[in-house]
Amino acid sequence: MTETHHHLPNRSVLVSGASIAGPAIAYWLHRYGFDVTVVEKASAVRGGGYPIDIRGTALEVVRRMGLLPRLQQAHVATRRLTFLDADGGTVAALRPEVLAMGADGDLEVRRGDLTEVLYDAVRDSVAFMFDDSITALDDRSDGIEVTFRSGARRTFDLVIGADGLHSNTRRLLLGPEERFHHYLGRCFAGFTMPNHLGLAHEAVLWNTPGRAAVLYGVGSGEHVHGFLAFTRSDPPFDAFRDPDAQRELVAATFPDDRWEIPRLVGAMRAAEDLFFDVVSQIRMTSWSLGRVALVGDAAYAPSFLTGQGTSLALVGAYVLAGELAAHADHTQGFAGYERVLRPFVTVNQNLVHEHETGVLPATEQAIRERNATLRTLSTLPADRPHAAYTALTLPDYD
Repeated sequence: MTETHHHLPNRSVLVSGASIAGPAIAYWLHRYGFDVTVVEKASAVRGGGYPIDIRGTALEVVRRMGLLPRLQQAHVATRRLTFLDADGGTVAALRPEVLAMGADGDLEVRRGDLTEVLYDAVRDSVAFMFDDSITALDDRSDGIEVTFRSGARRTFDLVIGADGLHSNTRRLLLGPEERFHHYLGRCFAGFTMPNHLGLAHEAVLWNTPGRAAVLYGVGSGEHVHGFLAFTRSDPPFDAFRDPDAQRELVAATFPDDRWEIPRLVGAMRAAEDLFFDVVSQIRMTSWSLGRVALVGDAAYAPSFLTGQGTSLALVGAYVLAGELAAHADHTQGFAGYERVLRPFVTVNQNLVHEHETGVLPATEQAIRERNATLRTLSTLPADRPHAAYTALTLPDYD
């Protein structure tokens, strides 16, 4: 007797995470007739935040979602990047397109603007559970029983982990993060602070060996994004959940009194929105197990050095939803997702080797070489778009 899929068009899916990959996959799954619920540990979709990029294949995804016009309105249009030496002197001031190897249509938007646009696209058609998270997964032959922090228990056909670099879903499914976490030797802290230099649509980058400080004026407002980044041989896993330890670590790494460093350190200590993390990739041989699959940073974080985290999340969400819609059996859908997406992920994760010295050169020699390159770049025309950004042609699933 063959198994009957009487509830096939409405397979129930729980998505964990309401940042970028989560709402994006919720959108596509709903469009294909799935019954979708999103659980998010925060009490609301997070606004604000530093700018992120949407490039290449990912632009086609947001176009197919009908979101391109709204995102074009939110485009940041950074006009200048100024590189400084240890004493604050200018090394080079460049148009960003000279560096980013981007193309004309690429988008740069505040992270919060993208999450808001994605949330607006699904809020009326998808159920959201804010202030909650998954505490246990019990994968059975007929479905997967999910226990929530709130005490609720529900059974779904599938669970999608779209919950970022430090994915809770991945940990519950496969154990500690360390197995999949490939640390790239760098840490960073981000925060907002007063725009006392009057920066507008520009970023300023200060370097000494193994350390970088950035002030990023997204618009021309009274606040800027500050970043302090540094090389470190081993990841400070103990500091991940301890903001005080993070503040001490960063402050100890930047004892300087040069340029604006004391002001940045003071702002970092006082910031209510401090965001600290390591620069790492998630590398996994498989992105699914049983009835659970991972998407975006949870499965294949490429690190911000590639500038492709958001684009991989958007493209991955599109492909995973499409493959699930195209196959009656989720195991075939998950296999299709891997087959279509993995080459694209690999080529984008490999970008890290091209870009790792630009923002944070580790030695005096590396800084000299980078600065020499910057001085020649300022006379060059803008680059072609990077082949990695468009290395996947989107399948049509509709």
